[in-house]
This record gives sequence, structure tokens and C-alpha cells, in this order.
Amino acid sequence: MDRRKFLALVAGAALAGWVPAATAQEPIKIGEMNSYKVFAAFLEPYKKGMDLAVDEINAAGGVLGRKIEIVSRDDNGQPGDAVRVAEELLTREKAAFLIGTFPSNVGLAVASFAKERKVLFIAAEPLTDKIVWDQGNRYTFRLRASTYMQTAMLVPEAAKLRKKRWAIVYPNYEYGQSATAAFKQLIKERQPDVEFVIEQATPLGRIDAGPVADAIAAAKPDAIFSSLFGPDLARFVREGTTRGIFKGVEVFNLLGGEPEYLDPLLDEAPVGWYVTGYPWQDIRTPEHAKFLAAYRAKFRDYPRLGSIVGYSTVLSAAAAIRKAGSLDSEKLVEAMKGLTHSTPFGEITYRRQDHQSTMGAYVGKVGLRDGKGVMVDWSYADGGRFLPSDADVAKMRPAE
Repeated sequence: MDRRKFLALVAGAALAGWVPAATAQEPIKIGEMNSYKVFAAFLEPYKKGMDLAVDEINAAGGVLGRKIEIVSRDDNGQPGDAVRVAEELLTREKAAFLIGTFPSNVGLAVASFAKERKVLFIAAEPLTDKIVWDQGNRYTFRLRASTYMQTAMLVPEAAKLRKKRWAIVYPNYEYGQSATAAFKQLIKERQPDVEFVIEQATPLGRIDAGPVADAIAAAKPDAIFSSLFGPDLARFVREGTTRGIFKGVEVFNLLGGEPEYLDPLLDEAPVGWYVTGYPWQDIRTPEHAKFLAAYRAKFRDYPRLGSIVGYSTVLSAAAAIRKAGSLDSEKLVEAMKGLTHSTPFGEITYRRQDHQSTMGAYVGKVGLRDGKGVMVDWSYADGGRFLPSDADVAKMRPAE
């Protein structure tokens, strides 16, 4: 067949609605970046959650008749590296939009980049309130319950105890700073006579836990509020227990009930601490039961909180594409506003007013079971109940 006849054949086929199979099957690429080497305990399960969601979506026919493909890059936990790989994902890999990131400062950097490039960014994990409020923008949406939301979930229990002298310890970067500010504000509103007798701001990933514990003990607090996580949390628990600083002292710790951070402690888990987390063993909802069965069948392992975040982020991305009916950035952004879909934690909605999802968190205490820390006496806190009003959001968030 000569070239002229071939072109005529292709043109006629196009008019008839047929396109070559290679074009029809080209996957939709979604660019994802995260701090895989730096925060492996959370992000290895997160990656598994993403993989499970991709498999399920593609097995069901994909989105808009095409499979989806997640193209991932490691951002090394550095804002500059994250912006560089985000650009690479868009220009070299031709990703339709961006998802991911873990540390708050990295999430903020990519949110700024997304605004500049006018491309959708679904922030999976960064907990900073700034990403949807003070520095919120048209192109950025956030999945997880924020620092403010999770702190607000713990404060009612803290206020019930009527403890007056509080010590605070936190990782000294955006997330820890925001958690501390939110706790001070919210506990003061409920209990104006509280005192903050000491604050310990520690370098992320490099806490010198012995001196920190000694300083807290010297301040003689009635209660402690902590936003430590990962290895920093484990070191603080061990050094604080050795020194006896937790005896007779109530402790509240954001994220402390997540399996990623409880599991390494084994029977050293801090029994009685108030935490937010993920009691995967005991959740009996249909949505979670379905997810748990699929996850265990695929990976021969149990999920962590990261698994939920990775899985739900990909569900959000696919739901946005379906609703938009297009990969056009502006149509995707409009589709994200008010987007509602199911997750293993139940139905969530991305609020129009601030682009924050209503995904909640589990709140309870730390207990021991079979030589490992677990969450006990827990309940699910619907994220929508712990968000500021429209009027408050309007004061905090820049106009689009």
C-alpha cells in the first residue's frame, strides 16, 4: 500500500470513529513525587496502597476508556528537589497532573509550583494548614485530615482532664509548629487558665531525647502535648519511660496511634497515651473490610495508615478525571471542587471553600495486644466536624 492510499484509509477510519489501537490504549499518566527514602515507614505502605488502587481501577476498565499509570519520583524530602521532579513529570513524562508529597514544607513548595504552572495538585499527606488556608490556591487540594483537624479531635479529651500545666514537644518545622499553635489556641478556648510551662522544639529526625525528657521532667507538667512521629517519637518514648517522666502525667500525641510508628515499639508502646491513628485490626465497616481483604490478598501484609492515604489519593485522582470528562487542567480543578467519593474510611468530600477533604481520623488511646501497641477505646472523628466555618476560611484563604 502506497503512502497516499494509507493516509486516505486512516482518514476514513477516523471519520468512522476508529483510532489505532496504540492510541486508544495509551495510559493516562499521573505524576507522583514523595520522600520515599526519608520516610520509608510511611511511604512503602503508601506505595502499596497506590498500586492496589491502580490495579482495581484498571481491572474495571480504567478511566475515560484508558488505563491509568502512576509515574513516581523521589523528592528526597527537599522542596527544591520536589519542584525539580514535578517539572520533570510534567515536561518529560507528560503527566496530566500531580499527586503526592509527605513533609509539609515539600507540599507547600509543590503547591506553589502547581499554581505557577496552572496544573492540578492533590496533596496526599502534608498536614500543614497553610496548604489549604494561608497559602491555599486554586490548583491545590489536600486529602488527609490536617494538623488543625487532628489537633481539634484530641482537644476535647484534653480539656476534660482539666490539667493546668502543659509541656509541649514538637519537630521544629511547619507541621510541628502548626500543631503547637493549633493546640495552644484550641485548649485556651476551652480552658483559659492553662499554662505552657515548657516547649521543646527538636530537629526533625534528630531529637536528642534524653536532654529533652530531662527538661520536661524539670518543668513538672501535669500533661504533655506532642506532635513527634517516626524515630523521634520512638526515642522520646524510650528515654521518657526510662526517666519516669510519664508517670502520673497525661500525654497526647498526634499520629501516635498509626501502625507505622507504634509497631517498632513493640511492648514498649506508651500505654494510656491519647492519640490519633489507625486501628486497622478492629474496623468493621463494609468499605474497610473490602479494602483490607484486597490489600492482604495482594501483599500478604496488613495495611498501615500510609496504605489508606496512597489508595485514597489515587481514587480521588480517578474520580476527578471521571467527573471532568477531560484531562484539561481547569476542568479537573472544577471537578475537584465538591468532589465526593468512597474510601476505606467512608465517603469524603473536597470542600469548595478551601479544597480540604473531609476525611477523618481515628481517635483513642494506646493499649497492648499480643506484645504490640494498638489503639483501644477508639472512635472515628468525621473530618467535616473539625473544620473552620466558611467565614473563618474566607479570612484565612487568599481569593482565587
